Amino acid sequence: PSTTRIKALVGGTLIDGFRGRPVRNSVILIDGERITDVGVQGTVAIPAGADVISTEGMSVLPGLWDMHVHLMLNGHSDYAHWDKTYPAQLGPVIMPAGAKQLLLAGVTSARDLGAPLEASIEVRNKINNGQLAGATMYMSGPFIQHEPYPGTEVFRWGVSGAADAAAKVRKLADGGVDVIKLIDQDQMTLEEVKAVVDEAHRRNLPVVAHSHRPEEIRRGLAAGVDNFEHTGLAPAPEYPDDIIKAIRERAANMAMGPLFWTPTIEGLFNYEYIRDNPEHIDDTAWHEGLPPAIIDDIKKSLTHPERLDYFRATPSRRPTLARKFNQLREAGVTLLVGTDSGIPMKFHSGSTWRELDAWVNLLGVDAMTTIRAATYWPAVAMRKER
Repeated sequence: PSTTRIKALVGGTLIDGFRGRPVRNSVILIDGERITDVGVQGTVAIPAGADVISTEGMSVLPGLWDMHVHLMLNGHSDYAHWDKTYPAQLGPVIMPAGAKQLLLAGVTSARDLGAPLEASIEVRNKINNGQLAGATMYMSGPFIQHEPYPGTEVFRWGVSGAADAAAKVRKLADGGVDVIKLIDQDQMTLEEVKAVVDEAHRRNLPVVAHSHRPEEIRRGLAAGVDNFEHTGLAPAPEYPDDIIKAIRERAANMAMGPLFWTPTIEGLFNYEYIRDNPEHIDDTAWHEGLPPAIIDDIKKSLTHPERLDYFRATPSRRPTLARKFNQLREAGVTLLVGTDSGIPMKFHSGSTWRELDAWVNLLGVDAMTTIRAATYWPAVAMRKER
């Protein structure tokens, strides 16, 4: 191949995501869009004319994944206002801005869990085609639930009966989504939940589901959901025994593959700090790609972080997080890094790094496990490990 398109990253400490020992004095050869060789200096020949980039003194690792983002949101505190004001700008402006902010933060792949179908597919495809700069996106399109909240019908689809549930999944699959997202499945019948999961699996699509309430988890497990999101809304101190038993049994069923769980804990852990030290709201990184009027609207909505209804229950939930997080780890689930980025005060430009920091420095997860939860395991969960 022509050497003019070959890049060589030379000298850094390589962490490859497979849990092996970090490789000192590494060399990575990249031909166009593909890594073609990896090794150490002196054993990997660097082609003449290659673009050599020194990584001396740096750690080199795969691009990060964020497994739970909302490109249609960008930190605004008033969902009703946002959903009413900006639907026409989601595809052309707001979602591309979020995808670019993720990329600039080192997040090269992300899973978007809830947005209008047409805008989701359009933004993803434009990034893949090189028309937009952004993280590689994997899209769910609209949530599937019992009944959409008023004013959210464009990105929340209700179901009525098992046949309708399967039909909605087929419509999403035909529209080109990468994953199916369930929410409030405890308000659906078990037959409806199973119809969603079964039809998604027939179309080779993984299913993610909320786990805010115990019955959401029970029904999701019974139906064969692949990946749960969050750690629970209620300030209960821990998961009930029957749920932990069921999680253990599912996680131990190797024939079904790993049971994935995206806890999205950073926003809850850090809310009170950010409330009292709101300087990160002044960071202009989250302005990237957004027009001044939208930036000003978001800023105004965050004038009083201590008054936000969204975080009203957080002080009572926060003390339960470590226990629930550790219950999940001990039960054998495979945890994934995701942030719910886009929710109030959570910007695509920084949430992923704060999630990594919380795992290591607040929950005591070792750094390599955390890195794998943001690199290797997300690729496996989205069936892109090759």
